[in-house]
Amino acid sequence: MTRPNGLARAALRFKPSAFTGTFIALFMAAMIVSACGILLETGVRASVPAERYAAAPVVAAADQQAHYTTGSGEDRDTESVALPDKARLDAALAARAATAPGAAAAIADVSFPVRVVSDVRDVRTGNTPATAHGWDSTAFTGTKLTAGTPPRTGELVTGDRARVGDRLTVDTPSGTRQFTVSGTTDAPGTMWFANTQALALSGHPGKADAIAVLAKPGVTAATLADQVEQRLGDAAEVHTGDGRGAVETRGLAFAKEMLTALGGSFGGVATMVAVFTAAGTVTLSVGQRRREYALLRAIGATPRQIRRTIATETLLVAPLAGALGCLPGVALATWWFGQLRDKGAIPRAVDLSVSWIPLLAAVGAAVLTSLFAGYMAARRPSRTKPGEALRDASVERLRIGWIRTPLGLAALGGGIALSGVAASEKGEDAANAALGVVMLFMLAVALLGPLIARACAGLFGLPLRAAGAPASLAAANSRTNARRLASAITPIVLAMAFSSVLVFLHTSEDRAIEKQQRAGLIADRVVTGPSGLTSEALTRAKATPGVDTAVALTRTSVLAHAGGALQSFSTQGFTGTGADLARVMDLGVRKGSLDALKPGTAALDKTLANDTNKHVGDRFDVILPDGTKASPRVVATYDRGLGLSQVTLPQRDLAPHTTTVGQPTELLLKGKASSTVLAGLGDTVTDAAGYATAKNIDRDLNAWANTTMAAVLGGFAAVAAANTLVMTVLDRRRELGTLRLIGTTRRQVRGMVRWEALLVTSAGLILGTAIALATLIPMTNGLTGENPYIPPHLYASFAAGILGLGLASTALPARAALR
Repeated sequence: MTRPNGLARAALRFKPSAFTGTFIALFMAAMIVSACGILLETGVRASVPAERYAAAPVVAAADQQAHYTTGSGEDRDTESVALPDKARLDAALAARAATAPGAAAAIADVSFPVRVVSDVRDVRTGNTPATAHGWDSTAFTGTKLTAGTPPRTGELVTGDRARVGDRLTVDTPSGTRQFTVSGTTDAPGTMWFANTQALALSGHPGKADAIAVLAKPGVTAATLADQVEQRLGDAAEVHTGDGRGAVETRGLAFAKEMLTALGGSFGGVATMVAVFTAAGTVTLSVGQRRREYALLRAIGATPRQIRRTIATETLLVAPLAGALGCLPGVALATWWFGQLRDKGAIPRAVDLSVSWIPLLAAVGAAVLTSLFAGYMAARRPSRTKPGEALRDASVERLRIGWIRTPLGLAALGGGIALSGVAASEKGEDAANAALGVVMLFMLAVALLGPLIARACAGLFGLPLRAAGAPASLAAANSRTNARRLASAITPIVLAMAFSSVLVFLHTSEDRAIEKQQRAGLIADRVVTGPSGLTSEALTRAKATPGVDTAVALTRTSVLAHAGGALQSFSTQGFTGTGADLARVMDLGVRKGSLDALKPGTAALDKTLANDTNKHVGDRFDVILPDGTKASPRVVATYDRGLGLSQVTLPQRDLAPHTTTVGQPTELLLKGKASSTVLAGLGDTVTDAAGYATAKNIDRDLNAWANTTMAAVLGGFAAVAAANTLVMTVLDRRRELGTLRLIGTTRRQVRGMVRWEALLVTSAGLILGTAIALATLIPMTNGLTGENPYIPPHLYASFAAGILGLGLASTALPARAALR
């Protein structure tokens, strides 16, 4: 069955152009599948070599994941979500870990941000950020003193320029204090305090980031890990090898989730589109040669021989196309991964994983797709009687397919029904339902392609008949060759629908966020600092002449159950009273009052409140950034959570569960104080409009990701559309030659082809736009409460690109065919 026979070899040898389109489609499909598979595998296998803990064979740390269980009994399933901030463990566990038989020492390690507020020798070093540790950690980091002695209470060791005996004022999460420099090292940007004092200054008294366990001579890491695990039980997770690197690299968990989602979720959609489009190309290629198969049947070829010929042709093309497609697939995954790493979404220490698994999957997908498509396309020519085969090959079959048509109608009905469901839902539920809408409509277009193409040809053919001979010929051709027309329309619809959904979803969210920020931020001045503000910034702001109200904000995220899953929601913690917050930020309160905001309460965005079915007076179960569970009482719901924050909590409830603790990230000020007077409070001082513009920069990564996915998916579909159009025009050499023989001029033939291309691309644009709108309207209404925003210039560029591609893909091969 798989041995190439003479018919297949002859077809490939003497008619290579018939297989070129199939090769290109399978090549592109393998590229998409392999690239997404590589990213998925990288997300699963991502690890970071230990650096800080390289000399500590065993590290114990708190679980950095929040776990939730769905279902019950045999359907019970537990999933995990990375915590927004670092979870810490009891520092007293170090004493228990030290009792392990193979442990030489167990050190409660802590790291926290500090700022040198002033330096008695050089005022230019004021407000300099640094990272602080406990001195005991030098036992596994290998840090050595260059001068002086280890720190005791009230002292510190610094790696920045300072001399032993200097007095430094240091801003820590627990407040600003003065310390004496007891020693120096050659590690700039780092400070060390006595271990007990470091634990107190970190803002999390009695808590450690991790416990580093050193081994006695001759004790292996595996043995020591087992012993420490027995001592600590469920109180901590024990890590060895690259697991230690995950403890010290907070961004690893987020990177793994993002790569897994990118390679899995987007990869699944992209793979389906790629495989479906490639299958359509294979079907078109087989269908174009139905005259050859009819002749073979007429001279005695059996159905089995016809099927075997098509299968062998597939096996001659698909493996090579799939293998070669993996090469640009690896290059695409490498570029994509590098861009994400450059933008800070992936830690520098994480490397791209490339193995044979995704490459084999890509080749296998290409082979199986082509075999299945070839088999389905070969069913009719192989089963039809020889006489009927010759008759069917002379004209296009007009009867509907009794398999694909009912399936297509079911997909269309499902898309319409799900669109109604999405329109009635809110928030994430609406977005999730809308994703199913686009998939069902696309499936319906693919299955009902011939019927849709015939309807489009009939509709657009009416004005074409009055536009001259070439346009009239184009209308007649399109109406009688609906299957050929459908093969070209489907990839254009794919390109337009998916690209529009990805790009215009971001533009809609971006516009809504900007509107909410501009309307909601009523402060006169906003002070920000990329690495945080000092703990005294709020006090100094309140004492500044011209400042009437000053509120400090801490920005982070919390986790809550919504839509049957644990999701992350943007959160702000504020100082002062709810009335103070209302003077600098108009959240658009719908129910309740911000005046009731106090420790133990929360205010929620209306969409989040709807998703979680919470009302004023209810308890809102939430997981704080470090994994601590809380249940604040809801005292208000508001409209502008998308642009400001979806959850608002008092600073006293939120800050202790963040790394910065007492160091806010923003100051919102009301009053007439000038930017010059406020310049010393932070890195930047701006007004509300400037702040909204700056916040847009934070969404660049999401915009880039959406644009890249749209380019990958839309680009593939566009190439597939061009490939299909070229195949259909080249297959019409005899038809175009006949037109020339009966007196049609070259100009008229080229005009006919241009009109056909305009008909195909216009139909694809309209259908793709309709599917995109059916998806975007419920999705953006659920997420933003507004209709989608489609920038005219972006839509015009999409339309112009598709029209230009369609014209070029038909004009050039038509010119070649007319020679």
